[in-house]
Amino acid sequence: MNTLSLHLLIPTAIHLRSSRAASPSFPRASSPSSLRITSSSILRADDSQSIESQTLEVLEWRALCNQLSPFASTSMGLSATKTADIPVGNSPEESRSLLDETAAALAAMEAMEPRGLGLSEILDLSEIVERAMAGQLLTVRELCAVRGTLMAASSVFEKLRRAANSDKRVTPLVEILEGCDFKTTLEHKIGFCIDSNTSVILDRASEDLEIIRSERKRNMETLDSLLKKVSTKIYRAGGIDRPTVTKRRSRMCVAIRAIRKRLLPGGVVLSVSSSGATCYMEPKEAVELNNMEVRHAYSEKAEEMAILSILTSEVSAAQRGILHLLDRILQLDVAFARASHAKWMNGVYPKLTKTLDMDDGDGTSLAVDIDSVQHPLLLGSVLGSIPDGGSLFPVPIDIKVESRSKVVVISGPNTGGKTALLKTLGLVSLMSKSGMYLPAKNRPRLPWFDLILADIGDPQSLEQSLSTFSGHISRIRQIINIASENSLVLLDEICSGTDPSEGVALATSILRYIKNRVNVAVVSTHYGDLSRLKDNETQFQNAAMEFSMETLQPTFRVLWGSTGESNALRVAKSIGFDGRILENAHEWRERLKPEQEVERKGSLFQSLVEERNKLNLQASKAAALHGDLMNLYRELEHESRDLEKREKALFKKETQKVQEDLSSAKSKMQKLVAEFESQLETVTADQYNSLILKTEEAVADIIEAYCPKDLLLTEEEGSTSDYSPQAGEKVIVTGLGGKLGTVVEEPGDDETVLVQQGKMRVRVNRKDIAPLPRTKTTETPNRSLRSKRQVSMKELGSVLQMQSEPVRIQTSKNTLDLRGMRVEEAIYQLDMAISGRESGSILFIIHGMGTGVIKELVLQRLSKHSRVSRYEQANPLNHGCTVAYIK
Repeated sequence: MNTLSLHLLIPTAIHLRSSRAASPSFPRASSPSSLRITSSSILRADDSQSIESQTLEVLEWRALCNQLSPFASTSMGLSATKTADIPVGNSPEESRSLLDETAAALAAMEAMEPRGLGLSEILDLSEIVERAMAGQLLTVRELCAVRGTLMAASSVFEKLRRAANSDKRVTPLVEILEGCDFKTTLEHKIGFCIDSNTSVILDRASEDLEIIRSERKRNMETLDSLLKKVSTKIYRAGGIDRPTVTKRRSRMCVAIRAIRKRLLPGGVVLSVSSSGATCYMEPKEAVELNNMEVRHAYSEKAEEMAILSILTSEVSAAQRGILHLLDRILQLDVAFARASHAKWMNGVYPKLTKTLDMDDGDGTSLAVDIDSVQHPLLLGSVLGSIPDGGSLFPVPIDIKVESRSKVVVISGPNTGGKTALLKTLGLVSLMSKSGMYLPAKNRPRLPWFDLILADIGDPQSLEQSLSTFSGHISRIRQIINIASENSLVLLDEICSGTDPSEGVALATSILRYIKNRVNVAVVSTHYGDLSRLKDNETQFQNAAMEFSMETLQPTFRVLWGSTGESNALRVAKSIGFDGRILENAHEWRERLKPEQEVERKGSLFQSLVEERNKLNLQASKAAALHGDLMNLYRELEHESRDLEKREKALFKKETQKVQEDLSSAKSKMQKLVAEFESQLETVTADQYNSLILKTEEAVADIIEAYCPKDLLLTEEEGSTSDYSPQAGEKVIVTGLGGKLGTVVEEPGDDETVLVQQGKMRVRVNRKDIAPLPRTKTTETPNRSLRSKRQVSMKELGSVLQMQSEPVRIQTSKNTLDLRGMRVEEAIYQLDMAISGRESGSILFIIHGMGTGVIKELVLQRLSKHSRVSRYEQANPLNHGCTVAYIK
């Protein structure tokens, strides 16, 4: 096909618009000095990536992103929310832009019906475009998918523009798609060539295709008319039950009975039915027409492939524009998902600030001011079960961080909500950066943080040989290395898990170090000394988790500016702890004063030294015992391998002996049967009994010769309880799995016996050994294994019958197929087959089911035929055949 003809037929009046998609930004070329890479910078980058991923994991950011999944309309949006691959602002401006997109999506949802935008009709074309770029031919369905997606994207853009004309709040969504090229020309080309409803390439796609299909249609009409006439002629001549025109081996043909093939002289047999009664023939007159049909089909296929190839190259050329459009559609879909999520949890628009100014233009003195915020994951787990959409669980908390504060120290009881507060603050900071509304009241206000770094939970790692304390310190070191003046740092139970005095000293030093290096740091602790840092430095702020002294239960509310106590003894008393233990705990609290610290450390060190010496002694004893056990294990393992080899050799020898005896016995029995048959033909009537007796004795001799002469006793005579083994005697040690052993020392007063098994000597209980089995030696002559007179003629007859019965194996030579024959022809073929069979053979007769006439005639003939000794009617064991036995 001339490629130019395709382009002439496709409308090309639509011009491509210039894409205003922003190209990816690349870093500027640096000076030679800035290109120096140091080991410290590499370590800093590794620490940053590691601690950021750990922070997202402990804050359960992926689970929060999964809350957006039900609101995504496209497969791309669903995948992005499932994998937490949603956009996050890299600057305050980008985050505000994401928030504006969420607000615009909420306004668009008010103006349009739910799901009325049509985003669900847009498909992910990335794999299709990738295949086109790789030079693989796209299918008709894939090209239809490309066209449908481009049309749906253009429709979404038009709907958003109409909505923006009536409501200016929707304008940010229009700006997302405003610079996109919707590839209208490509969409029109595909629509001109392919019918998207039927996924069929249209005739107008090219002139050559239209000509080929027109010629093929005329040729098929001529061929079909010819074959119908031929089939009707065959039917009238009795060559088929009804006129049949069909296709076999890609060629048109007619059906005809096999016995009437002469009605089509010069015809070609293309196929035969499974029964062989019907042939599918191509008349001589249709050969050239069929050849023409095959050529037209190949030409049409080649032309369609050429059209698909051209359209595939068009898709490949539009690769950059299509992928850019898909990225913007994904951005739009995630914006609507955020808006639906905000509506679902009744979220509010947060206000982001750049720095921790005192008032930031609105007179407030709080850097972080969030009222009644709820943990979004806990809130999401209960939404849907509350009829009015509101929920008092989780308990709403207020977060109030003063503008001058850099470090907030939170104290309070266990299970009071300190960790939940840290996670809530971390999650809402991430949500605001990603353009998500917050589950809070009023207008939340918080800074934009470039990094959110958290050490929450137990970082213990046996794989990296890190204890709980070592893991905490390792994370804090990474956080200090990468934190900047715009970072949020969250530390849970800082410097816990070690000596309290050293923990307080290290925590104090860390907090004083980071107060001038981060934006905000919020730490939880049970160390009361950390709360006193506020007394001397204004950059510290205290907060406490409220504890009800009436109910002795935490209220999960935050008291900003207060100092909390752990209240461990009060909590223990409220749950019914023993009063004597609590009284003793109060005494110990009074004793553990700083002045007694040195004395306490000395006694603790002495006790640790004593414990270490005791453990070293136990370790040396355990090592010696382990060595002895390993030596014994090696001896047992070597002995086990040796016993296995001997057992296999003995089994092989015994198996060979049994096979030889079996072959010899079989040969003698066959020879005896042959002699008996030959003598049976020559003996007279008075010698008949004598021959039978002689044969019976010979059979009994063979049986006796090849049966075991010595049989082991199945039961031990008498009780073995009084059995006393002698030194040097071979015995069976049941305690060692029935192994054979030798008695070294006879049993003593303790009823134990020293037995050697291989290279190992063990002392076992006398009841765990047994003597070797004995054999029968006192059989009387008149009680042999089987008397020579016990071989009856019935058993001998069955042996002879097994030798003379013909083997029932069905082959093509002993099978007669009567299906499809007339009665006279079937009886004639049956008589010929029986006459041609040799004596003592069998004949399998296939007569089919049908009306049963052939089957009845066959059975009548077999019952009266002189050469048939007996017959078996058709059954599943005979493979559905009647079996005749020839005399």
